Amino acid sequence: MKAVETRAKSDDELKTSLAGLRKEALNLRFQQASGQLENTARRKAVRRDIARIMTVLDERRQAQG
Repeated sequence: MKAVETRAKSDDELKTSLAGLRKEALNLRFQQASGQLENTARRKAVRRDIARIMTVLDERRQAQG
């Protein structure tokens, strides 16, 4: 997900995708611990997507008040 796509979403959509990404990150950690993780680059991408969403949500919160 790119920053432009992230900024185009509403707060509710971002929170929903954030919850899904956090679940995915947890599953990826379990897969890596058990030696079943095939795509190791996905962990990095998920972490960055989480950070990107949290940054946009924080920027919006600061702009409001």
